[in-house]
Amino acid sequence: MNAVTGIRSAAATPVPHAAPALRVVSGTATPAANHAAAAPPPLRVVDEAREICAISRSTVQAAIEVLAGTRPAQQLSRRLDPRCLAALQHRAALTRRVASGSSPTAGRLHGNPSVRSVRACRVADDIYEASAVVVEETRVRAVALRLERGTAAWRVTVLEIG
Repeated sequence: MNAVTGIRSAAATPVPHAAPALRVVSGTATPAANHAAAAPPPLRVVDEAREICAISRSTVQAAIEVLAGTRPAQQLSRRLDPRCLAALQHRAALTRRVASGSSPTAGRLHGNPSVRSVRACRVADDIYEASAVVVEETRVRAVALRLERGTAAWRVTVLEIG
């Protein structure tokens, strides 16, 4: 305690140990950790945005691998809208055709891709738009996608790979 001000310093104040959270059940207090039927906390928008970023990251990584020829496009059929899947398959076929050509860059397209960063923005209650930065051996590219909540899961309805 400071003799002049009469205030105890922060360094001298002991830190109390955290007590377990209590839940009132039928008028009695019980620790929440011991309550077997405790409901999980409701999901927040922050958790949903984190989930969207994770879905976007894995979908973009898989789509770039499809273009590289290291993954079959059919593996994305549950995540992509049928139009997006058809467009990705078409672009992958064109990329394979270019890669089999005689240009100096043939065979080096989409080498060792990795998703550097992902950002997501909520557009409506069940719609998010996301962007990703993908780094490859010879270039950096941007990817944009739109995710809409379906009856069972999030689905990519627009996929633009730069």
